[in-house]
Amino acid sequence: MYYKFSGFTQKLTGTWASDAYSPQVQGLRPVVSTEAPPIIFATPTKLSSDFTAYDYAGKNKVPELQKLFQKSDGVPIHLKRGLPDQMLYRTTMALTVGGTIYCLIALYMASQPKNK
Repeated sequence: MYYKFSGFTQKLTGTWASDAYSPQVQGLRPVVSTEAPPIIFATPTKLSSDFTAYDYAGKNKVPELQKLFQKSDGVPIHLKRGLPDQMLYRTTMALTVGGTIYCLIALYMASQPKNK
């Protein structure tokens, strides 16, 4: 089964192979202009081909981080970077416990009948 776009219903409709492969009949036109659109910015921008790999990159920290995370010192992986990781972990745990308590209190209050 072949399909073509119907300009009347704005949907795909079944058709013969000869109709499906003629885009001009369907109102589709080939791209006429291949030139770049005009620049709309006041200052010219850098083209992506002008960038080198190290224009934006700082020092490569991957080897140092690999050594840090692969060191076997008994510390869980999510706490290896010290105080910031500990604070994030403890805050997450506190919010989790607090949310659980809040949900249990809300369930308890919802299960009690209202006094009229």
